[in-house]
Amino acid sequence: MSELAEALARQDQCLLDALLGALPEPVAALDRNQLVVALNPPALALAPGWRTGEPFPMVLRVPALAATITRAMARHGAQQVEFSDGDRIERWYRAHVMPVASASGRPAELFLLTLHDLTPLRRVEEVRADFVANASHELRTPLAALSGFIDTLMGPARNDATAREEFLLIMQAQARRMARLIDDLLSLSRIELSEHIEPDATAELQPLLRHVVDAMQTLARERDVEMRVTAPRKPLVVPGDRDELVRLFENLIENALKYAATGKRVDIGVELAAQPENGKPEIAVTVRDYGPGIAPEHLGRLTERFYRVDVGVSRSEGGTGLGLALVKHIVNRHRGRLTIESTLGSGSVFTVHLPLAMDSRRSPPHR
Repeated sequence: MSELAEALARQDQCLLDALLGALPEPVAALDRNQLVVALNPPALALAPGWRTGEPFPMVLRVPALAATITRAMARHGAQQVEFSDGDRIERWYRAHVMPVASASGRPAELFLLTLHDLTPLRRVEEVRADFVANASHELRTPLAALSGFIDTLMGPARNDATAREEFLLIMQAQARRMARLIDDLLSLSRIELSEHIEPDATAELQPLLRHVVDAMQTLARERDVEMRVTAPRKPLVVPGDRDELVRLFENLIENALKYAATGKRVDIGVELAAQPENGKPEIAVTVRDYGPGIAPEHLGRLTERFYRVDVGVSRSEGGTGLGLALVKHIVNRHRGRLTIESTLGSGSVFTVHLPLAMDSRRSPPHR
């Protein structure tokens, strides 16, 4: 290639890079051999493994997308496909593959791949459908109870003061149960909608946990359960939404106090650890109880919404069946992990693993 041809090629590459860089959505330019010719910053943020000059299918292993690119190149026409990608947190995309027409009229040698993130829209659709199904199912029982007691008070028990007092207390408990269920459903929906967005604030764990433990002291005294907290003196900071983290640890500690009160003790521990897969520092917060424990067949399903080991006990304790589902989604949003270990007769250990904030070694967060 002559110096002039090389200069023109460099000029074309600079122009292509500039054009792609001005676009807000992830865009990659591919040649006829499906090699990446150029890509913009949003595309690189989506898949850091993308490199110019490398085969595209080796970077993003999605068969449906690869087939769409091949079809667009074979037919010289625009193609599109929707696909999902992700491990723990699934995301959805709509991909458009467009051939760039040649000025000479020859078959296109350049193809633009644009990715549009459908995740927020899909999450809205899923949350709305789940909300309607779950709410109608779970609200039916307390509503039926309220309706039945109202009919009784308006009929046979109209002038029975003793029955009226008893029924009003039951109705009050059912109304509170419905209010808590609605609150949990709304919280779960809100967290699921933002689960793919990492928190942009930080939170110091030790004071946050002290706040939660202090708030739970009344319940602990009612159940005659002692709570013990063990944490290092050095501030431990995580990237996170403080209110969501408070909700997370409230659910875990409340569950331990309610369902494992027979053990008479709940231990909350905080320690600095290392992620097993990459050795990066993380903070592990454990909530250990000494109650009856949980059978192995239930452990894998505990974080499913409305899943209960014992429905009767859960409802008698005012549980909605959403507490651990909330915990799971909050942990996912904070890019952490939840592990559960339990032995029948010896209690259970719930451990939340959260990444350590990069600046936590230098100074505590602003609050």
